[in-house]
Amino acid sequence: MSKSIKISQKIGGKIEVKSKIKLSKENLAVLYTPGVADVSRAIAKNKKLASQYTIQKNMVAIISDGSAVLGLGNIGPEAALPVMEGKALLFKELAGVDAFPIVLDTQDSEEIIKIVKAIAPTFGGINLEDISAPRCFEIEERLKKELTLPIFHDDQHGTAIIVLAGLINALKVVKKKKNKIKVVISGVGAAGVAIAKLLLLYGIKNIIMIDRKGIIYKKRTGGLNSSKMEIAKITNPENLKGTIQDALKRADVFIGVSAPNLVTNIDISTMAKEAIVFAMANPTPEIMPDQAKKGGARVVATGRSDFPNQLNNVLVFPGIFRGVLDNKVKIIKDSHKIKVAQAIAGLIKNPTAGKIIPGAFNKQVVKKVAQVFKK
Repeated sequence: MSKSIKISQKIGGKIEVKSKIKLSKENLAVLYTPGVADVSRAIAKNKKLASQYTIQKNMVAIISDGSAVLGLGNIGPEAALPVMEGKALLFKELAGVDAFPIVLDTQDSEEIIKIVKAIAPTFGGINLEDISAPRCFEIEERLKKELTLPIFHDDQHGTAIIVLAGLINALKVVKKKKNKIKVVISGVGAAGVAIAKLLLLYGIKNIIMIDRKGIIYKKRTGGLNSSKMEIAKITNPENLKGTIQDALKRADVFIGVSAPNLVTNIDISTMAKEAIVFAMANPTPEIMPDQAKKGGARVVATGRSDFPNQLNNVLVFPGIFRGVLDNKVKIIKDSHKIKVAQAIAGLIKNPTAGKIIPGAFNKQVVKKVAQVFKK
């Protein structure tokens, strides 16, 4: 029995609901009946008061259907619940945000949208988590259009933001310009697509996407769903074809959000000098750091905490929701995402190959990220 299972069995979950005021005989009539009726009447007249008078002010829903849990796949709602509990723990401990995990026993997009819309009045924000692509794109876009509170799919945008933050500093280390580099992204799911779109917005022009069938290019036959067809239109400007090995030749940056042990040190050796390798598959990356360096990579990052340069979404989502809740921001814009990445990168004043990103417990991260949303 693992240590994680032992602890989970002992404590029965990672979070709990606690009252902010100690209940007493004297305040019962104020906190509950009859006094609570005054609060209810006020909100009935003006629904916006719920964001001042109720948990909505500081409460985020963590919504998942368990269809794409990092490193585990489609494991269903019950098995996804421990992951969502962990996320709620991070929200509270790092940013003081109350978050509640809600796992859904359906993987039907329309049903998920309907459920989230129905429970939305309880919350000040919605964090979508571990919902498989391409369904996650439609679910997020629909909810953004049909609700008036911030919607954030962390697998997409949290990952994209932390990758950009790391890349900003990695490019400083290798002294390369964003508009001159060639970037290869392995993985065209939620994370890969979002990374590509954010890097394009940031000004990186040459991005090549890789899936199980190889390079994605315009008019490729087979294996292109709607999101891949969309990404084919805006990436791979030279319409390169072939394998991941073909894509890596003379590439400046490799970003992996796909599968373990996908590339070798020989593959990395074909990249441009001073190469940057972000191998983020968990728990086993596309290439282990020592092998990437053996292939000549100058800057290497992973998603793991036991190696330098951990690119972890925990640096992103707590501060984003602290910022949007405090400033009553309804839409998280692309411009916000770039500014968040720049804020995180800016915390490392003199980046080196071994230090391009702040640590998960750096207390300045949440503060700097939240400041992005100040009006």
